[in-house]
Amino acid sequence: MREQNPKERIHNFMEVPYGYNKEEAIVEASRCLQCKNPPCVKGCPVEIKIPEFIRAIKEERFSDAISVIKMTNNLPAVCGRVCPQEDQCEKECVLQRKGKPVKIGNLERFAADWNRENKNGSDSHEPTVRTEGLKVAVIGAGPSGLTCASDLAKMGYQVTIFEALHKAGGVLTYGIPEFRLPKDIVMDEVAGIESTGVEIKYNFVIGKIKTIDDLRNEGYKAFYIASGAGLPHFMNIPGENLNGVYSANEFLTRVNLMKAYKFPEYDTPICVGKKVAVIGAGNVAMDSARSALRLGAEAVYIVYRRTEQEMPARIDEIHHAQEEGVIFHLLTTPIKIEGNESGDVKKLLCIKNELGEPDSSGRRRPVPVEGSDFEIAVDTVIVAIGNSANPILLATIDGLKLNRWGNVEADETNCKTNIKDIFAGGDIVTGAATVIAAMGAGKKAARSIDAFLKN
Repeated sequence: MREQNPKERIHNFMEVPYGYNKEEAIVEASRCLQCKNPPCVKGCPVEIKIPEFIRAIKEERFSDAISVIKMTNNLPAVCGRVCPQEDQCEKECVLQRKGKPVKIGNLERFAADWNRENKNGSDSHEPTVRTEGLKVAVIGAGPSGLTCASDLAKMGYQVTIFEALHKAGGVLTYGIPEFRLPKDIVMDEVAGIESTGVEIKYNFVIGKIKTIDDLRNEGYKAFYIASGAGLPHFMNIPGENLNGVYSANEFLTRVNLMKAYKFPEYDTPICVGKKVAVIGAGNVAMDSARSALRLGAEAVYIVYRRTEQEMPARIDEIHHAQEEGVIFHLLTTPIKIEGNESGDVKKLLCIKNELGEPDSSGRRRPVPVEGSDFEIAVDTVIVAIGNSANPILLATIDGLKLNRWGNVEADETNCKTNIKDIFAGGDIVTGAATVIAAMGAGKKAARSIDAFLKN
């Protein structure tokens, strides 16, 4: 896919890939073999009829293509951009065995973008107010909550989403940068979900403003907890309280949700030094590193304790970071952050590793190499090593079973918890995972809630 030149894009927050034009989309769609038993569909967590929508693109029936996608996917423009197709539908493509798979994600993005640019009256976003149907509460307006709510609304239920922030989208809005996922696209997808009859109440922290017991008393008959994993992890090394140390959550929320990259046009500032170290190597780490470059950092380092082969980030995100000049310190573990007399970050002390035997994740365990200590001169450190469930809501639900990490225990097949009217899915259950996995859980939860209420 055509994209911005790396030397140019590090100075702006505009989207990096340009997307297919019509001719490019038709050529790529023509590569699909139209398998009778398509394995790609089995690799899709939201069950899109992939060959059917690709055939429609090949035949220039673009309106039909988006209609097929929206039968099961309420966020196609999002998924076409951030879903890890290389590990899901494209991984299962028959053409993958002999060469390159059909670029299913790029084609989904094309169909969604074509739809946004060529809307007709039937695709307007006029909300439909539902006054009938049993009431269902969804907690969290991230990808899982939005998916569940939309599916339930289409089934005829009266659905309200309670969102703690002032905008919907969850990680799509506060976590993923503009250059990967433009926020006007997210808001447009949210408006489409609201048009199905879903009501979203913003600035509404369940567990503080109201509890689930309060909502039961108001007539809600089922609950879907989709509040994500918003509590950042730290390394617990000396110096993490110095000025210039951010969690990736705070850093990206300031940049994305609060528009710090447009300060002073927007009210939220952010201080990024000339030399930035990002600890971690997932998508969040890559997003943080690439954002820091665009905010004026002269050198940005990814500090990761394993090798590139073990990095959890998408291949595309690693490639884009490397193209843009991010420097990778691999097989490296931070052991201390040192500051100056003013309490500001001055340098990051590290130790080199070698890989030992595999750990519980199946990846080889990093083992420190004695005497290999070294330091990196930095004035900003961003910690991007994962998140866990925020306890504010969960602490108010008596008897709800949690696992040893503080996540909700829920059946993977039907999203049921140990409390009969409470369901849960997405990162609040699995820990930080992918957008599409959270959406898949939302679909399962909607079907389970429907079955529960019918009984």
